[in-house]
Amino acid sequence: MVKTNRKIIRGVLMLTYVIIIGVLLFLVSSLYSFLNTGADRSKMLHTEVKKIDQYLPKVTWKDDGNEGRKISDQKVKSVENDYLDAWYVKHIAYKTNTRVGIEDYFTESARTNIYSILDYNKKNNITVESTTLKHNLDIEFFSEDGQLLVLTDTDALEYKKVFKDNVLILETTEVNTYRYILLLEDGFWRIRHMVKENSKPYQPEITTATLAYNNIKGINYYPQATPWDMFGEDYDISIIDNDFKIIEDAGLNTIRIFVQYEDFGKANVDYNKILKLKEVLDVAKKNNLKAVVTLFDFYGNYDVLDWTLNHRHAEKIVSAIKDHEALLAWDIKNEPNLDFDSRGKENVVGWLNFMIDLIKDIDKVHPVTVGWSNTESATILKDKLDIISFHYYEDKEKFESDFLTLKINIPNKPIILQEFGLSSYSGIWRPFASSEEKQANYYAEMQKVLTKNNISFMSWTLYDFDNVPKEVLGRLPWRTNPQKKFGFINSLGEKKLSFKHISN
Repeated sequence: MVKTNRKIIRGVLMLTYVIIIGVLLFLVSSLYSFLNTGADRSKMLHTEVKKIDQYLPKVTWKDDGNEGRKISDQKVKSVENDYLDAWYVKHIAYKTNTRVGIEDYFTESARTNIYSILDYNKKNNITVESTTLKHNLDIEFFSEDGQLLVLTDTDALEYKKVFKDNVLILETTEVNTYRYILLLEDGFWRIRHMVKENSKPYQPEITTATLAYNNIKGINYYPQATPWDMFGEDYDISIIDNDFKIIEDAGLNTIRIFVQYEDFGKANVDYNKILKLKEVLDVAKKNNLKAVVTLFDFYGNYDVLDWTLNHRHAEKIVSAIKDHEALLAWDIKNEPNLDFDSRGKENVVGWLNFMIDLIKDIDKVHPVTVGWSNTESATILKDKLDIISFHYYEDKEKFESDFLTLKINIPNKPIILQEFGLSSYSGIWRPFASSEEKQANYYAEMQKVLTKNNISFMSWTLYDFDNVPKEVLGRLPWRTNPQKKFGFINSLGEKKLSFKHISN
């Protein structure tokens, strides 16, 4: 019995020894791997608040970042990344009233004021939604040991909304100048001290771009086989070229085309998509057509912290094609007023406001518009937009009166009927609701009103479609099936009765 107990004890001790040795070997191995690969900040810090493809404000550096002492581009980039990370975690902290990530980007002395604000806001049920859109950076001092620098941020563009008890109490945009002291700790730059040296209200210059011509006769365009996926895998420029020839021969002079936000890569715009877009504009020019380019379709977030991503998307596309001869105008967003109920009117209008400023800053030649879904919303931002665009799918008998009322409210700017039409669908979900004859009569009567009042127009759309993606109207057949039959040409390529009224 005693021998048996000794054997059991000896076995337990040996097993314990093996486990301890295994744990030690694992720890040594992990440490060796860490030391040989360099410190990974994603392992050290709170990565759930890092700005990876989440926060991309426009950054401009003065010269190389330091006049007195040359700093490598790699170090300047490191400073920029850590500095923007600090801004991002602070935005998150003020929005959520939590301290997550703050100690990773601010030293103890700098955290004191931030924590004080967070405690006060949490106690009083105050939250702040904010972002910065522009930073102009300059390194004024860089220590000999490379551990400390003084950074100025001149005319940083900041937007914020303050809520108390979930009610908006303040919305403000400021241009602020800051001075920061940053310390290099653990291989990363942390903010030690910050001072706001100057602040002034943001007052953008309101400029006006002139529409190239006022006699727009146009159509909204998607290829028949790839609606809402014009630049996808089945992209075929020969099909588009042939369609543009049909449009030109029909007496039209303008097309409206759409850039889907996610399809084009969001902030990281896919260069191949831009090449396709340029190619489409090339064939538009070849066929004597001008193009209105809608920059945001299938997008409806408007979250303040996403604004910088949206800006990089628009910036890259506008910069790439702003000098193309076929370009007529920019349409920022398709029917943004439909998002008022779900996203909040103030969020949507604020987003549009800054997007107008961005586009006008990049392209001072081509006019900017917004594709409102009705005449009621078309007066929003009328003083900043160059063109007023609206869609009309209501009773055609009311159209002339509604248009003339809009013209009285906006007498000094071009007004475009950017979308209108009637489906010829009369299937099981809408029996006797319409027909090709009713569609043709609709366009005949509308063209009389358009001609009488010299109204620029773009109808919806050239083709009937066999399929409508669920992202457009969902899956309900009584909604999607009528959408398939708005075209002047059926899915077999045959001109419908309405085609003779495609232009006045």
